[in-house]
Amino acid sequence: MKIIPGFLKNHLFWFFLFTLATMADAQQSGELSYRDESALPDGVVGERIQAVISAMNANAPAAVEAFLKDHCTAAFRDIVPLEEHVGIFRSFYRQTGGIQFHSIRLYTPPRPETVVIVKDNNFGSWRGISLYLEGQEQRIAGINLSPARTPTNVEPEVLTTAQFVPELEKLLQRLCDGDVFSGTVLVAKGDEVLFTKACGEASKRFHVANNLETKFNLGSMNKMFTATAVMQLVEQGKVKLDDPISQYVDESWLPKSITDKVTVHHLLTHTSGLGSYFNETYEKSSRELFRKVDDYKPLVQGDTLAFEPGARFRYSNTGMLLLGVVIEKATGQDYFDYIREHIYQPAGMTHTDCYEMDYPVENLAIGYIPDPDSPYKWQNNLYKHVIKGGPAGGGFSTVGDLHRFARALQTGQLLNKSSLEKLWTDYAGANYGYGFSVEQGPEGKVVGHGGGFPGLNSNLDIFLDKGFIVAVMSNYDNGASPLAGRIKQMVESLDEQKR
Repeated sequence: MKIIPGFLKNHLFWFFLFTLATMADAQQSGELSYRDESALPDGVVGERIQAVISAMNANAPAAVEAFLKDHCTAAFRDIVPLEEHVGIFRSFYRQTGGIQFHSIRLYTPPRPETVVIVKDNNFGSWRGISLYLEGQEQRIAGINLSPARTPTNVEPEVLTTAQFVPELEKLLQRLCDGDVFSGTVLVAKGDEVLFTKACGEASKRFHVANNLETKFNLGSMNKMFTATAVMQLVEQGKVKLDDPISQYVDESWLPKSITDKVTVHHLLTHTSGLGSYFNETYEKSSRELFRKVDDYKPLVQGDTLAFEPGARFRYSNTGMLLLGVVIEKATGQDYFDYIREHIYQPAGMTHTDCYEMDYPVENLAIGYIPDPDSPYKWQNNLYKHVIKGGPAGGGFSTVGDLHRFARALQTGQLLNKSSLEKLWTDYAGANYGYGFSVEQGPEGKVVGHGGGFPGLNSNLDIFLDKGFIVAVMSNYDNGASPLAGRIKQMVESLDEQKR
């Protein structure tokens, strides 16, 4: 997560960036060589590093306030009120259980920021803290937090097949016992399910426990379903990837001066230049207004292009929403009906849909946000999120259904091989294909998606080369991403030749 001007004001971007942090680290480590030195730098830089680690470990508002005053620039202090700074530090402490300094990461060629590698107490994971220092006093002007690769001066972790599941069980038990994780986990090798776990509460009000059939919010993971549906229509000749979206999106949404420039390919790859409908109009509107795809028109009208389509990557919820419009126009069918009929049903996903939050849907998890200043220590997210998900996110699923979706893709039940290759190609150098994240790392190619919003976080990783599928779903802020990242490290370290 980047703590920089404009960033903390958008919670959705915060979760998205945290979700993609693993991919960013992998991309950087592939492009740059680096080494780790375990000695703190001398002088003021070392003092700044010690100060930020101490503030993160203190879990106290007074410590954060003192840190901001003594070690940060005025611009950094003032980007948001103090309580929002405190909230970020508390959230990080809750996720990590505290951090321990390990090394400074030195890159070739050098990078402008100071990169500090730490190990967290909850997960035993490596994390990077990038500090942006300014001026003669080298005050902190920005902080970036992300997962990190194993330091070069540490022997790589190696797990045998016999150790893998017991180590995973031990990790989950510790996280569940400490109420760090609330949700469900599934790890499979192909069709064989190796590990499942459920813990925490779907409803804190009524103390209803989560179970493996509990439906959790997907956040942005619906984008995978939307992209898969578009590629089905491409296979059928009903949509072309280079079609301008003006063929499907009329001027009640956006003017032709925009839609003539933007293609279906641009929407799928987040290179359209469009933004996000989670804007000021959305914040001031009743959630009850947004149930069908067309209901989102008032949030999209007036959007402009941040750059010429195709010029670069910019994550766009509006772009994925408009793919729902493309699907409806190309099929003459309601988006939600099409996805149920052509994605969920053939994949056997019987517990997945864009359920409406004002209906009494059975076994549906409520999302929770830590609120240490309230008498209940938590608040729910019912008045923050959408009342019904759609093409860009907000639906619900289970870890079992996500496993079934992954297998349906891999076995050709939903798309042919050529279409899958298109889905899983990184087009803009942003580790993103068509509605799927795409990461090439030591464990081979991994595709999937994450999703997050206040009170929810889910993640699916499909290890195309190693054969593993990992689904993690949580009804806590950023509850899934750190765990999914740790499991990814464990899969990466697994030596299947050793029993």
